[in-house]
Amino acid sequence: MFIDTHSHLYGEEFAEDIDDVLLRARNAGASRIFLPNVSAASLPPMCALAERYPGFLYPMIGLHPEDLTADWRDVLAGMERLLQQPSHPFIAVGEVGLDYYWDRTLYAEQQEAFAIQVQWALRYHLPLMIHTRSAHREVVDVLRQSVGVASSPEGNLTGVFHCFGGSAEEAAELLQFSGFMLGIGGVLTFKKSSLPSVLKEVVPLSRIVLETDAPYLAPVPYRGKRNETAFLTAVIHRLADIYGVTDEEVAEVTTSNALRTFPKAQ
Repeated sequence: MFIDTHSHLYGEEFAEDIDDVLLRARNAGASRIFLPNVSAASLPPMCALAERYPGFLYPMIGLHPEDLTADWRDVLAGMERLLQQPSHPFIAVGEVGLDYYWDRTLYAEQQEAFAIQVQWALRYHLPLMIHTRSAHREVVDVLRQSVGVASSPEGNLTGVFHCFGGSAEEAAELLQFSGFMLGIGGVLTFKKSSLPSVLKEVVPLSRIVLETDAPYLAPVPYRGKRNETAFLTAVIHRLADIYGVTDEEVAEVTTSNALRTFPKAQ
């Protein structure tokens, strides 16, 4: 059994066959799937889907850096009101972070929004699902500032650095945040990916969780297709090859890692 810690199954890409997608996930060995939020608009369909599959689908709450609009402060205020409800269903704050790949127009605003949501994680005792693209240094800086100048990098923060694909040096720096895992998915299987050598060099299996980022980043041999949780078996097999263990051990260790990081999903 394994856990997909990051899947956007509530998107319109799955509207026609979501039940079949989830059946294939179960048949492939998925025990749980975590759903990261991206915007105010995605909250209702995500929560509705999670309610249909209790104990299998688990929602998060957060504002994606590429979804900042003019009213982003109001959006965050509304999300925090949901977090203040004692019976809220959210297992994490996410998907949040920084993305400067396409556009740096909202450079400062992204960091402010991210810092606010990091404070939610501390205030409401939830892990973070962090999106980082072309912003490694800024993400590390915001996290360290958020736990206080006098604090160690670890602080009280936990979570996942989603879709990690950086260098060995970047991996080593992120692993200094002892409560965090690296999210590994389909990119690991790509022919030109440097990720296998980076993982082998500096990342123990005890610091990895599985993810799809469905419908994106399908692994080989499904590359170019709509990604889905069932395809994670290809990632598990590649990790087993890298670490010299069985597929079953990869699934067992990464599941334990995920449940330790997301205790509300236990």
